[in-house]
Amino acid sequence: MAEKEVLMQIKDLSVTYETRLGPVSAVEGVSFDILKGEILGLVGESGCGKSTMGKALMRMIQPPGRISSGKLIFDGEDIMTYDENQMRDFRGRKISMIFQDPMTSLNPVQRVDEHLVEAIQVHEPKTKPSDALGRSNTLMERLGIQKQRMKNYPHQLSGGMRQRVMIGLGLVLNANLIVADEATTSLDVIVEAKLVDQLKEIRDEFGVTLLVITHNIALVAEISDRVAVMYAGHLVELGTVEKIFDNPLHPYTYGLLSSVPNIKLDEREELYKMGGEPPNLTHPPKGCRFHPRCPKAMPICETIEPQFQEVARGRFVKCWLYENHPDKTTKKIEVAA
Repeated sequence: MAEKEVLMQIKDLSVTYETRLGPVSAVEGVSFDILKGEILGLVGESGCGKSTMGKALMRMIQPPGRISSGKLIFDGEDIMTYDENQMRDFRGRKISMIFQDPMTSLNPVQRVDEHLVEAIQVHEPKTKPSDALGRSNTLMERLGIQKQRMKNYPHQLSGGMRQRVMIGLGLVLNANLIVADEATTSLDVIVEAKLVDQLKEIRDEFGVTLLVITHNIALVAEISDRVAVMYAGHLVELGTVEKIFDNPLHPYTYGLLSSVPNIKLDEREELYKMGGEPPNLTHPPKGCRFHPRCPKAMPICETIEPQFQEVARGRFVKCWLYENHPDKTTKKIEVAA
């Protein structure tokens, strides 16, 4: 199978928030690639930096936050060099976002058709309103929204329908990359299952790339091609969904997957509980940020931060278990490709 092309490269990205207690590194030194046509799941605990990462890819970080370092290379161009006018044109046309709560993201006094037509005309001023409306109607029908519903206001739609409108806004300008930030949070399980099927169909039909940001491990297992795991602002593991779920390398990933309720669990067995609490990012721990909670922590973990490195083809991990160093006291673990 031929390797997929890289759509977007994230290189050494850091996002900092200035607070009264000092700077907080919500995302620090993160590097990874997003491949064309893939569904990449981004997972981690609440507060680990997932949503900040999604907004940073669109350069939507607002004060007191800022992108403090890094490059965002999209189709060969570093969008960190773009001015705000260029970014306004870039957002929506090249990369768009599905926010986690469509009710607060949609304008309550605009009808569905007005949302879509406005999005088209802002980015394509020469498009006639009638053409924009026809294009919007065709797209939304394909997403399961009937033509008569285009005249409805957001409050007149169900949660699933509002989410489909948000998907339509992401697709109406033929964006190459869609960032879905907790897109299923407000949905019940039946509507969520339908949305999962729709996201797969969208990828296959429109050829778009999806970055799915979620804490829902089951959703990631069902929909993703690859999985990226974040902890306390760091990217700690990246690989295919099969490799990650079959053989998690980072102790945090193992804990995350083991904490998911399992109906096959023997009644005498207890559900795994990860010890400790996420660190205070105003004063994060030295070395590996997970070491205070890690059952496999070594002395080196407390003082020196490991590198995020490829340990097998397509498998990346940030952990001293898979890295050699003169101060390390245990042997490197071999990883199956």
